[in-house]
Amino acid sequence: MLLAEQEVHSLSSMHRFAALRQFFSFRVDTHPQAMKFTLAYWCILFAALLPLCCAGIGKWGLFKVSRRDGGFDNEHPRAWWDKQSGYRARANAAQHNTFEALPFFFTAVVIAHLLKAPQAVVDLMAFLWLLLRCAYVLLYVGNMASVRSLVWASALLVNIGILLLGMFK
Repeated sequence: MLLAEQEVHSLSSMHRFAALRQFFSFRVDTHPQAMKFTLAYWCILFAALLPLCCAGIGKWGLFKVSRRDGGFDNEHPRAWWDKQSGYRARANAAQHNTFEALPFFFTAVVIAHLLKAPQAVVDLMAFLWLLLRCAYVLLYVGNMASVRSLVWASALLVNIGILLLGMFK
């Protein structure tokens, strides 16, 4: 048995857990300047709300209309969405696509922060991603498929750029 293994076996279970947690954790700088809520983090918050905006666009004007007359059916919302067409169906599709894009964006921003990428660049790129995704939603609802696809690809490239920023600090 190696010396390090002997030391781990001699520790109490609580100490072993603490040692493992320390071994597998990232060191996070607790300096007040490093812990501030950045513009990129604000972009995460607004990006998380973007799918709700899509749903609101799709449901706009139907909350006061009865279910029998085609108003929003809160008892069976998925069945109601399946019956929609035109801009309402596209708003729902934009909502789904936005939900799909969020995990990569959130992860890219957090990794860029952990790798201490230049904060001003992370902020700028996160804001650009958010603007592109807002434009994407409007283009999707407006049925402008070709331009929408270009905006989608642009947002994806910006997201990849955010993720890789830490490599170029």
